Amino acid sequence: MKILIINAGSSSLKYQFMDSDTGDVYAKGLCERIGIDGRLTHKVPGRENVCRDIPMPTHNEAITAVLEVMLDPVTGVISSTDEIDAVGHRVLHGGAEFSESCVITDECIAAIERCIPFGPLHNPANLMGIRACMEAMPGKKQVAVFDTAFHMTMPPRAYIYAIPYEYYEKDGVRRYGFHGTSHRYIAGQALRALGRENNPEGTKVISCHLGNGSSLAAIVDGKVIDTSMGLGPLAGFPMGTRSGDVDPTILEYLMGIYGWDIKTMLNVLNKKSGVLGISGVSSDFRDLTAAAESGNERAALALEKFAYEVKKYIGSYAAAMGGVDAIVFTAGVGENDAAMRMRIASGLEYMGVKMDAERNATRGVEEISAEDSKVKVFVIPTNEELMIAMDTAELCK
Repeated sequence: MKILIINAGSSSLKYQFMDSDTGDVYAKGLCERIGIDGRLTHKVPGRENVCRDIPMPTHNEAITAVLEVMLDPVTGVISSTDEIDAVGHRVLHGGAEFSESCVITDECIAAIERCIPFGPLHNPANLMGIRACMEAMPGKKQVAVFDTAFHMTMPPRAYIYAIPYEYYEKDGVRRYGFHGTSHRYIAGQALRALGRENNPEGTKVISCHLGNGSSLAAIVDGKVIDTSMGLGPLAGFPMGTRSGDVDPTILEYLMGIYGWDIKTMLNVLNKKSGVLGISGVSSDFRDLTAAAESGNERAALALEKFAYEVKKYIGSYAAAMGGVDAIVFTAGVGENDAAMRMRIASGLEYMGVKMDAERNATRGVEEISAEDSKVKVFVIPTNEELMIAMDTAELCK
C-alpha cells in the first residue's frame, strides 16, 4: 500500500510518502515556520529538491501545500489523492490508553486529547496534523502510531515510581518511555540478525537509540521490560540538550539561588543541559569531537560523560534481563559515530562483549563485534517511517 506519513510538530510538519511493502520512498519533505510565514522543502529521489515559500497560518495550509506539491505535474508523484491508500500519523504520547497503533476515530482522538497533559507540546500538534488531513482528505483512512505504545509491556516494577502510589492511581504518574517506534523496529531487526525472528522466546536485546534525543530499551522475548525515558522524554542519560536523570534537590537549589519558576528550570534542563551544557560548545557530537581533538577539555568531558552513562545503563539492563544476546546501536549518533560506539563498548568485556575495531570503523557493516564475541553488537539504521507505514497498511486492509 502507498502510505502518507505525517509527523506534525507545533510549527513544523514532516511528511513521507512510501510503499509499506517495499519500503520505497516516493517523496518526503518538511513544512516549517507554520504560523509565522511558511516554507516547504520537497524531495523526490532522482530529482532536484523543491523549496517554496508558502503562507502557512495553520497546519491546514501546510497539508494543502504538501498535497499540491505531490499532485503538481512537474514536482509531483501522484495524479490524484486516490493514490494515497491511507495516512499514518506519529503521535508522541498515548499514555496507558494505547499499547498498539489504532485506526483514528472520534474515540481515538478523545483519548489522545486526554493524554495532552503528558505531552503538552507534541500531542496538540499531532492532533492538528490529524485534523488537517481529515479536512483535506475526508473519508481517507488514518492511523495513529504512538511513541509510547511499544513500552506498555513493562512490568509494574519497572514503570512505577517510588512516590505515593496515589499519584499513579489518580494522575497516571509512571514511566512511559519514548522512541518506541524506533525500538520496535530495531527489536525486529535484531531478532532477524540473530536468526530468531520466528522464535524470539529467550532472546535478550538492548536497543540503543542514540541521537540528539536518546534512550535505551531492554527487550526480552521481543517485548520491552524497561526503558530509560520516563513520564516525559527528559529522563535517562545526558542527551544533546537534555540533562537526563538529575538529583531533584538540584532543582530546588538552583531555583532558590536564581529565583526561577519551574518553567524556567525545565527550560534549562531541556534546552541548555546535556552535552551542550557540559561542553558549552554544541549539542552536535561532530562539533564536540572536533573541539575535543583541538584540546577543549569540556568537550572531551561531555563525550566521556555520555559514553559513561550509556555504559551504565547497558550494564543495568543486562543485570535486569539476566544476560544479553545483542546490543544494537541506532539513530544519528549510534549509526554514524564509530568512536562513540567503541567508547561505550570498551569495558563491557566482562559481559562477553568483544568488539572488532575494523568492522566498527567500516560504514555499512551490520555486525561490529568480533567473531568470537559472546554478545553480538550490531549497527542497524532505524526506520520509524516504515514501521508507521506497515502499521497503517495492516490496520487499513
